[in-house]
Amino acid sequence: MHVDHLTFAVGSAGLKAESERLGALLGERFRDGGFHPRFGTRNHILPLADDRYIEVVEVLEHPAADKAPFGQAVRARSEMGGGWMGWVISVDDLAPLEQRLDRESVHGSRHFPDGRLLEWEQLGVKGLLADPQLPYFLKWDSDPSVLPSALDGTIRLKKIEITGNRERVEDWMGTAIGDVFDGVKIKFSAENGQPGIRSVTFETANGSVKI
Repeated sequence: MHVDHLTFAVGSAGLKAESERLGALLGERFRDGGFHPRFGTRNHILPLADDRYIEVVEVLEHPAADKAPFGQAVRARSEMGGGWMGWVISVDDLAPLEQRLDRESVHGSRHFPDGRLLEWEQLGVKGLLADPQLPYFLKWDSDPSVLPSALDGTIRLKKIEITGNRERVEDWMGTAIGDVFDGVKIKFSAENGQPGIRSVTFETANGSVKI
């Protein structure tokens, strides 16, 4: 299991302004990631070190956004003012997770601005909708040359702070995650309120940045 990427849902400022704000904090510029036709969303991405990335995502006025759990999740987080929506774990094989969680993966795709197509299978977005502390899972289907990990990044993901319960997340993932998982510190706090990602810390050229 690999901590693949983090998803940040935009607030009222919109995709361009939110990407510019986060880019200014991190000292790097986001790039246009394209459109998710099955989900009714679009994103901007920022490559990180260690084959990870951040996506800033915006829901569109599109019929797919009302039907797809991912579009629903983005809309729900955006209507709360925006912020960290979830964390995503990539795996080589989704079959064991499909069997253990008793649900089927769904196909996802993203059209790049230049027309290229990125494809994957994903599982667990409905779990994220019900309990935002939970990651969802994906398996990349496309050639490695078009994956986000093919892009160079120097910013390093250091820590994810989650409001929630470690045992609940470990039960969902089917593995112990400890204080460090896949090179990333994972900290849980049991504060009252909505479960989910509380903050994320990055190591940048200008030092540590907490968002």
